[in-house]
Amino acid sequence: MRTPPRFDRGHTDDLMTFLASSPTPYHAVASAAERLEKAGFRQLSETDAWDGSLGGRYVLRGGAIIAWYVPEGAHPHTPFRIVGAHTDSPNLRVKPRPDSGAHGWRQIAVEIYGGPLLNSWLDRDLGIAGRLSLRDGGSRLVNVDRPLLRVPQLAIHLDRNVTSDGLKLDKQRHLQPVWGLGDDVRDGDLIAFLEEESGLPKGEVTGWDLMTHSVEPPAYLGRDNELLAGPRMDNLLSVHAGTAALASVATSGDDLPYIPVLAAFDHEENGSQSDTGADGPLLGGVLERSVLARGGSYEDRARALAGSVCLSSDTGHAVHPNYAERHDPTHHPRADAGPILKVNVNNRYATDGSGRAVFAAACEKAGVPFQTFVSNNSMPCGTTIGPITAARHGIRTVDIGVAILSMHSVRELCGAKDPYLLANALVSFLEG
Repeated sequence: MRTPPRFDRGHTDDLMTFLASSPTPYHAVASAAERLEKAGFRQLSETDAWDGSLGGRYVLRGGAIIAWYVPEGAHPHTPFRIVGAHTDSPNLRVKPRPDSGAHGWRQIAVEIYGGPLLNSWLDRDLGIAGRLSLRDGGSRLVNVDRPLLRVPQLAIHLDRNVTSDGLKLDKQRHLQPVWGLGDDVRDGDLIAFLEEESGLPKGEVTGWDLMTHSVEPPAYLGRDNELLAGPRMDNLLSVHAGTAALASVATSGDDLPYIPVLAAFDHEENGSQSDTGADGPLLGGVLERSVLARGGSYEDRARALAGSVCLSSDTGHAVHPNYAERHDPTHHPRADAGPILKVNVNNRYATDGSGRAVFAAACEKAGVPFQTFVSNNSMPCGTTIGPITAARHGIRTVDIGVAILSMHSVRELCGAKDPYLLANALVSFLEG
């Protein structure tokens, strides 16, 4: 094994910038595309004809991005090395008729997306961001990144049983944020406000995909700044690491035996079944078109996929010091001890023994330590895009990630070194 890479705080600093600039999946893919373009990648339109020329390409579709690099000497049947991740996070999303209110309070009607820790959204200063669809058929990203909304918790004086019975939140009644005062709930007030914020004429916005986010920025934490606290690390931490790794191998000048790919999907938190989700046709279509653009056939596509490997990178659970009994007694992943290999024999994760060998080889080459996660037998196991990718495309897939605390909270916690260690392991994997 190589000497473990010296910690580069610049990587984690850049991750913090990425998190702060990516309050929605749409902003995340825009941030990733900006980094890839600096590395020489160029955007392709799905409606244009593609060619098989060398270099980096990427495709954007809504909140998803697929990027790949065709190295010199690549054949139509050259296999792919894929880093898979997802861009969405659990949050509160604006309903089609957003304007609401009662008893002198102006409110925004929201719907629960995914499985957030609801209590973590209480008494937080929230902004609003997302995608505005325009009358002319175009779209505009919007990000009001300042205190605008708040979900106020009920005072303990009005809920004396909260300390004994625990906090109980009704998703419909108790999570609607306030954003002003007044009894006149005017239809379209929020959208008119966002049009003004975006410099758009009144009535220009005809559709929207909007969501709330905490405006508290990412921050180092702890006596020696050895921890990182921030929003949406599940799973923008992996998107950022995969983007950095792909850009690194594309600019290294090394001969690559594989075609490195980043596949960052939307809608993982609610099942991945969409045109931008891992259970949709996006990745398969891009890989097939890449083969055909290089003069390949159906046989070449089959050979390429048969030799391909995907690392499904998503955050996992570090052992919680206050709830260690919830973890498997022999598997206690720790912060800053390297990425985790996620295993579940019931295929909630896609890892098997041969996949473990691929990841172990990549970590050994990079000099990065790794850990193993398996759920306590008495606890249900979550899942990822890994099993979906393996089943849909017939690609050997391995589930990995970084161990964090407070998963699905509005603000999560990890070791400050782990994002850098993950990125190093991904570089080695993409290099082959």
